[in-house]
Amino acid sequence: ENIGGLAMALLGSGLAVGLSCVGSARGTGIAGEAGAGLLSQDPSKSGKVMVLQLLPGTQGLYGLVVWFFALIRMGMMNGTAVDLSLVEGFRFFAACLPMALGGLLSAIAQGRVAASSINILAKKPDDWSKGIILCGIVTFLLKLQGTAVGDDTQILLHILGGHAKAVVGNGD
Repeated sequence: ENIGGLAMALLGSGLAVGLSCVGSARGTGIAGEAGAGLLSQDPSKSGKVMVLQLLPGTQGLYGLVVWFFALIRMGMMNGTAVDLSLVEGFRFFAACLPMALGGLLSAIAQGRVAASSINILAKKPDDWSKGIILCGIVTFLLKLQGTAVGDDTQILLHILGGHAKAVVGNGD
């Protein structure tokens, strides 16, 4: 009966890592396309292009961290997994959803900014660091929004009594 709750919790954590990785793949692909064009003209800029192409890939790592935290909170990493009701499973799902959608969308947006930053590198090589700052701003603002929603969800889980409070975090 309670397998549905665990399934929903695992689905939420899986979406957090999966969609973040999909966004990272798409974002690094967008930046890679722009980088390949520049490198065909000027191979000496390969190090700077790699840095710019790498930035959208970080969203997948953030999703992986959320996945690990969710599994730890569920007790899946130390063998103390408890039965979750469907409502508790939906709570975990809701807590992971901001990372899933935020990671997907911010990685794609960051890939577009990284591609534009590669264009800056092509036209004004001395200003390429401005592109890194622009990529950082996209990540920071989108992640800040996603983290705020995720934190609010975690606070809600702590406020809610009973089993979810014990599973999701009681300060241990």
